[in-house]
Amino acid sequence: MTEKILKEFSRKMAGAKLVPGGKGAFEVTVNGALVFSKLELGRFPDIKEIRESIKAAL
Repeated sequence: MTEKILKEFSRKMAGAKLVPGGKGAFEVTVNGALVFSKLELGRFPDIKEIRESIKAAL
């Protein structure tokens, strides 16, 4: 998923960081703002949902 996001948003993003977490966390932040949290929603996102969230935050 990281590879796809970087390919699509490479001109708008300086980079991406994958940070290992615990307890099944999968959180996506853009410029410090949380745009998706598996811990809050209780589910894993699909790529379309992440793309939309990143687009809205950029």
